[in-house]
Amino acid sequence: MRRRRSQPTEKHQGQEPDANPAKAREHVFQRAGKLLAAKQRSVAELRERLLEGRGATAAVVEEVIERLREYGYLDDARFAHGYASLRVQQRPIGRQRLERDLRMKQIDKATVAAALDQVFETTPEEGMIDRAIEKRMRLRGRPQTRADAKKLFDHLLRQGFAFELVSEKVRAASKGDIDDPGQ
Repeated sequence: MRRRRSQPTEKHQGQEPDANPAKAREHVFQRAGKLLAAKQRSVAELRERLLEGRGATAAVVEEVIERLREYGYLDDARFAHGYASLRVQQRPIGRQRLERDLRMKQIDKATVAAALDQVFETTPEEGMIDRAIEKRMRLRGRPQTRADAKKLFDHLLRQGFAFELVSEKVRAASKGDIDDPGQ
């Protein structure tokens, strides 16, 4: 259940950040620091969140973002690489899924592609899909029927693995060419 934001108290009603540009900048900068302390964000995500704040203008937000870039707190390339690396370490996930997730974080295509190339250079997607299949077979067993194979196929596609790779691996798993860790 979400809580409603309370109305400003008398203490805050007289203070409008727009009245003093230096105070507005400082207020937006502090808010940016809090948002970045909570979790890493892309430049576009942070810009969007800062513009939602009271008294934040586009000019002030851009100034704060530029200052954060100078200090090294905002870098989309570093963010994309870190995000993709962490997701790959946490669980098997395909390139397409990671690309979609990073694009949802409003990072440009070139930056996303470079980050994913670096991540999948060290952790090949074929190894990731093998891990995903092993985990699924530990939980549900080897696909016995066509319906089981389809469920595995669909699961791997949802995880973002390439169609051709999924087809090849599911065929192999259904025939028993992959060692079943449960046996």
